[in-house]
Amino acid sequence: MKEVRVCEAMKSPVGTLSDGTVLHQQDGGSKSRQVPIWEKSNLTLEEAAAYSGIGINKLRSLSDNEHVLWVGSKRLIKRRKLDEYTEQMYSL
Repeated sequence: MKEVRVCEAMKSPVGTLSDGTVLHQQDGGSKSRQVPIWEKSNLTLEEAAAYSGIGINKLRSLSDNEHVLWVGSKRLIKRRKLDEYTEQMYSL
């Protein structure tokens, strides 16, 4: 039986493949780790609302332009663009 270490950042599955290869996380852990919101490059509407303090409906209307990345029908807000927008908004 062959064993393979899998990098956590790749989000690869941990378990056994059909050929008997066992996959482990590289650090030996079994739980996935969450990335803090302020380190993510793209945020869901809920994450963006919690991060910025702007309501989900307002974010939805703001994200109809270049501040959004569409993954299928899922809307992801670009965090850096959101940071720029909030800096401009609060500097007025």
